[in-house]
Amino acid sequence: MLGDGRQGRAADDQQPASGIRYVRATVEYDGTDYCGFQWQDDQPTVQGELERALAAVTRETIRITAAGRTDAGVHARGQVIAFHTGWRHPLTDLERGLNALLAEDVAVRELALVEEGFHPRFSARSREYRYTVFNQPLRSPLARRFSYHWSHPLDVEAMNRAARALIGTHDFATFGQPPQGENTVRRVMRAWCSREGPFVYLDIEANAFLRRMVRSIVGTLLQVGSGKLSPQDFAEILHAAERSLAGPTAPPHGLCLMRVNYG
Repeated sequence: MLGDGRQGRAADDQQPASGIRYVRATVEYDGTDYCGFQWQDDQPTVQGELERALAAVTRETIRITAAGRTDAGVHARGQVIAFHTGWRHPLTDLERGLNALLAEDVAVRELALVEEGFHPRFSARSREYRYTVFNQPLRSPLARRFSYHWSHPLDVEAMNRAARALIGTHDFATFGQPPQGENTVRRVMRAWCSREGPFVYLDIEANAFLRRMVRSIVGTLLQVGSGKLSPQDFAEILHAAERSLAGPTAPPHGLCLMRVNYG
């Protein structure tokens, strides 16, 4: 759950002796109109929008850290950020002020105090992502911002069998590049495909992800669902640890960071 590592609401009004408060926030955003999460000099980013609102409310220059740097067009329901501030008023007032000033496609869902050593990325135990495919012949204008339209039939049962190969500790070099260094080994706790009406979902939880890893996995699973690859083929592609063997990378707008788990 999104719990461990934060203080209860009862501690919100307590001011540390240093005058500095360490705050954690859960953030939701529609990433369509942003060039990713991470701040850039001349492009709109989610981090830039959050820091703009924080500066307006607190009258401080605040730099936030985040659990992950989502790519351009990727969404989040449970992104976690942290920052320190000299804000002396209740956190409920800060939350209200931020949501009043943030753009309509970004919202702070929760604020809480944390210990000084908390880091959204390095303190995290796992992250959960969901990729959404809209699977029917005709496209849906209402679903287009948050799902990838795939007009051909999909064998979701075969996709789910293939996804099971992802579970465990593997070298995922086939499906992405490390954000830094050369380590491409990751541990996947859960991975499954399911269907609800026209929507097909890949849900996956791992200790960490490579750059574009989920989107590359989805693109290859769609080859399985279309009958171009078997579940066994998918497993062999995974274990080959060869980037060129992956299917086409699925577009970013179907991807959402659902939750970051701590403790």
